[in-house]
Amino acid sequence: MTSRLLPLLLTGAVLISGAAAAQTPPPPAPAAPAAAAAYTPCTAPSPPVDIVATLAAAGKFTTLLKAIDAAGLTPTLKQAGAHFTLFAPTDDAFAALPAGTLDDLLKPDNRTKLQHVLLYHLINAPVLSTAVVGHAASDVPSGAGPALHLDGSGGAMKIGGADVVQADVAASNGTVQVIDKVLVPAS
Repeated sequence: MTSRLLPLLLTGAVLISGAAAAQTPPPPAPAAPAAAAAYTPCTAPSPPVDIVATLAAAGKFTTLLKAIDAAGLTPTLKQAGAHFTLFAPTDDAFAALPAGTLDDLLKPDNRTKLQHVLLYHLINAPVLSTAVVGHAASDVPSGAGPALHLDGSGGAMKIGGADVVQADVAASNGTVQVIDKVLVPAS
């Protein structure tokens, strides 16, 4: 009789354990991978790319990029091995120009004038905020020729009357310093 009962007991044990397993909640599903961090404007892509690509990735320099292209300066700012510092006005900075100023600069007949304005934002050397903030003002030559007034004496970096609103954005061929206004050289 035990030999007949044993298979029944084993079958009952399997059924009971199966029923218990059915009542046990399934293990939690693995957590979904965290969404990729949203791109923070002006955070340099990794690995760093040239200044033009860095500006494009930020998404708030469309006007500057349009002007750089119209002035024929894109190849210069993509140049590998360079060590430029670009004081980059945001789209909002361009929007604050007097009405008609940007449209006038972007006319093909004014290409030389546009180049002069844009090169006034460029220094052919690395300029990092750590070397400026906390130091007395000094003049540095711009790519356009006239000197820019660089000031770090007030605890923040300023250039030619503009505030640097985000400093030291690394690019493969230099540094971008984001500024809040367009610099216009004296005529």
